[in-house]
Amino acid sequence: MDSSFSERVLSIQSHVVYGYVGGKAAVFPLQCLGYDVDVVNTVHFSNHSGYGRSGGTRATAIELNAVFEGMERNELMVPARLLTGYVPGAEGLSAVADLARKLKSQKPDLIYLLDPVMGDAGKLYVAADVIPIYREMLPLSTIISPNWFEVETLTDVKLEDLSSLRKALSILHNTYHVPNVVISSIPLTPWLSAALPSFIESADDTEQLLCLASSCSRDSPEEQPIVYAQSVPLLPGYFSGVGDLFSALLLAHFSRPPPLTVIAPSPPHDPSSSSPRPVAHAAAHALATTHHILRLTHAHATTLPEIERLPTDDEEDTKEPLRRTRRMRGRELRLVQGQAAIRGEGVDVKPLVVWEGFWDP
Repeated sequence: MDSSFSERVLSIQSHVVYGYVGGKAAVFPLQCLGYDVDVVNTVHFSNHSGYGRSGGTRATAIELNAVFEGMERNELMVPARLLTGYVPGAEGLSAVADLARKLKSQKPDLIYLLDPVMGDAGKLYVAADVIPIYREMLPLSTIISPNWFEVETLTDVKLEDLSSLRKALSILHNTYHVPNVVISSIPLTPWLSAALPSFIESADDTEQLLCLASSCSRDSPEEQPIVYAQSVPLLPGYFSGVGDLFSALLLAHFSRPPPLTVIAPSPPHDPSSSSPRPVAHAAAHALATTHHILRLTHAHATTLPEIERLPTDDEEDTKEPLRRTRRMRGRELRLVQGQAAIRGEGVDVKPLVVWEGFWDP
């Protein structure tokens, strides 16, 4: 393989003409961080669904396969990393799954970040027939970045206490053989807040969102996964494309672990005394940068005319659809304005810390 392709990313996810969700939220940050990105659009919409109205098309499985086959015929299918996000429907997702299997068989060290975009806040926004396909794809991944609801959907475990969270992570690691799980934007419910080590939570009274990373070793499957955590302040308002941005940054900052060299028998593993695993390092940078971009976006939104900052009101928004349009338009992610932060300038990165005793009964 030509060395110029050594850090090439294949991104397969949605596209909007206006705004920043899906590939529009992912590709530019990856390019800012030095990656060449090959883009396959699973949908081509005018704008994201939060606007209430949109136009466009969805790619069929036949159309996706035609793109994949054209790239292969011309020897252009040469990614070192794979990023997959929203795919509308089981047939299209099956085509993406077949490609992921082929790429992993041809290049076992391919770094694959699977974002299983299915829904949020207790609701699916895809057909239920994609769920078993996503479960089949899990063992192909290097990292997955589901939200809280998607973890519940993939594992059939309702997350309502620490025991259920342990069970869900165990299923992802042991049943589906996912080495790295990262869950972001987790509301700090009372049970979760009570279970967290005190040094993870903010010292002030601001409402927080939690990011969890759980990492197990494929080389030493007998070791318990290491769980890391960190929180950020919750910002008011509605943002779209946050998960897509976070996943792209997570993939970008994930470094390949060095080859395992055994020199002498090692003592029992103590996670608190060792360097963080690559996924913890990547999640810390992704979390800090994403939060920085959200702060820029929120600050910009507060400067807009009042007509573009009207509160959500379903009845009024139905009567006057442009009311919602103006509100959404003013809260599109400030990626271009934040490109220096994407490259790491002025971003305060707090490391994710080991959650000691997470697996203790």
